[in-house]
Amino acid sequence: MAKHPAFGRKRGQPEMTAAAAPLPGTQRRSRQPFPALTENLHPAPGGLRLQSDWSFPAAQAQLYTTLRGAVPIIDAAIFRLVRLLGGFALECDSVRAQRRLRSFMENVPVGGNQWGLSAFVSGYFEQLLTLGTALGELILREDGAPAALWNASPEGVALRRAKNGVDVEICIGEADRLRPVPYPALCFLSALNPDPGALLGNSLLKGLPFVSGVLLSILNTLGQNWERLGNVRFAVTYRPGNDPADRAHTQERTQLLAKEWQQAMQEGAGVRDFIAAGDVSIQVIGADAPIPDSEIPVRQLLEQIIAKTGLPPFLLGLTWSSTERMSTQQADLLTSEMESYRRTLTPVILRLCTTVLRLWGENPECRVVWEDITLADETELSRAALLRAQAQRLCLENEQRKG
Repeated sequence: MAKHPAFGRKRGQPEMTAAAAPLPGTQRRSRQPFPALTENLHPAPGGLRLQSDWSFPAAQAQLYTTLRGAVPIIDAAIFRLVRLLGGFALECDSVRAQRRLRSFMENVPVGGNQWGLSAFVSGYFEQLLTLGTALGELILREDGAPAALWNASPEGVALRRAKNGVDVEICIGEADRLRPVPYPALCFLSALNPDPGALLGNSLLKGLPFVSGVLLSILNTLGQNWERLGNVRFAVTYRPGNDPADRAHTQERTQLLAKEWQQAMQEGAGVRDFIAAGDVSIQVIGADAPIPDSEIPVRQLLEQIIAKTGLPPFLLGLTWSSTERMSTQQADLLTSEMESYRRTLTPVILRLCTTVLRLWGENPECRVVWEDITLADETELSRAALLRAQAQRLCLENEQRKG
């Protein structure tokens, strides 16, 4: 049985199948697929008069979630960044504490459908990249022991500046009022590259709605053009001659031509010949209007999207021109990006593990050891260690010769 849920959940629900109800007025509707982002515009729930230090993480959640669903390469880039984050290990001074913490790391339920601390960190990191702000919670049993981890939804959650002017309070909406979570020590909050003095972070997708809207317009137009020009339509024109008999039976011959043409072009009828008498011309509708080339504009838009993600194009399956040295430099830059993300997540992991150890009555001292990001990094590190060892040996040989 769970104890002291923070984000509006009832006791006895450690799997947390339902999130808190959304705050009224935190979602803006627009006919446009990607409306312009308006900063500092956070409607108050239930008509409350809030001060300027309130922020709602769910205000832009719908926009970025829709953006990921509309542009596949953005969704693929976020999942690729989550996978490139790599694994980590926890080290404690006490062997007993490290054994218990490792068992907790491998077997803790996460959200009711996943297991392990790595699953919680992956979901936490994905939410951080998508929304710019990530929320998590440690759920306790009735006896106070850790029971599960939960990646909280931003719906129904508000942030405000604490009275000391430094900390951030996590609040939830309830009956037209906001109240702080009852146990803030069990809640975790991270912001990605926040603006000075801001409570919310900046999403990795910030700046992409307009570019993605243009890209979707091009792709939508391209699909319509192929639907019109790819599925060929024909214009059958019958011109009656000067013979009065032809002019008298124009309507009948036109209907006969239309019937014969429909039978010849009927789906599943196979290849059939169309035979007509008189002045009959058949032309393809739109044959003189070629489909505009979309390769260059689409690539220009994709370059901006990929530049925002920080991933090399070849990691997303794009075979753009790239030299070996350029690929190496891109891999080094990606390593620096992932190290930056790890520095953002390490304090959250340490705080979580410290809280768990204290609940167990163990020494809360622990360390997070990340794995190397790629095999190339391991190779470069080994090569650097070899060069340092060779330089040290040469220095020792020179000292011995001088002595």
